[in-house]
Amino acid sequence: MNPSHRAALRHGFLRLWHTLRQMARLIVGIPDYDTYVAHLRRHHPDRTPLSYEAFFAERQVARYGKGRSRCC
Repeated sequence: MNPSHRAALRHGFLRLWHTLRQMARLIVGIPDYDTYVAHLRRHHPDRTPLSYEAFFAERQVARYGKGRSRCC
């Protein structure tokens, strides 16, 4: 296998790994901080990204809401 094929194979494997990791996080509801920061830098360069802790807390509230649930 020549070096260019090996590099292309490695690049394809890394893209597949990133996609599978992101998909698994979305399935279990874990927010992807790296994707958030990349999006913010690309599309909203004037905004300052939240810290990881603030981002995670904001995603928790968005997913589960504030306070006690109405169940039981």
